[in-house]
Amino acid sequence: MRPAQRPGDDAPRTNRVHHVPAGELDGPTAISGSTVGSRKLWMGLVVNPPSSATDNHHHGDSEAGIYVVSGHPVFVYHDGTREVRLPGSPGDFFLVPPFVPHREENPDPDEPAVVVIARTTQEPVKVPVPELYRLGETDPR
Repeated sequence: MRPAQRPGDDAPRTNRVHHVPAGELDGPTAISGSTVGSRKLWMGLVVNPPSSATDNHHHGDSEAGIYVVSGHPVFVYHDGTREVRLPGSPGDFFLVPPFVPHREENPDPDEPAVVVIARTTQEPVKVPVPELYRLGETDPR
């Protein structure tokens, strides 16, 4: 997906501001190397359906910044002793450091949870893990 031509589109992709209108999104990705030529950033809109959960995963060496647009997602990770559950609300921000196993849940049976995610890679990286564990412990695989 590449945004429609606009004034200035003949300029190199790295020396101008890019605008990706909501109506031109192709799936969740808004900003990536393939959409606007970003080099170190992936950004997109993610909708977690009611009563859903992702698998346990990490994002490799990428940091992930998350902004809650609507709904009440729960971010789950392991502190070495127990699972920690961090509930979110609209307007909240979260940071997931590189390689930290986690999952996102939406326990609400009626309302989707909508978040904007930014990662420090051009494209989304999602590495499944069999269970949550504290970063620095031996990978249980």
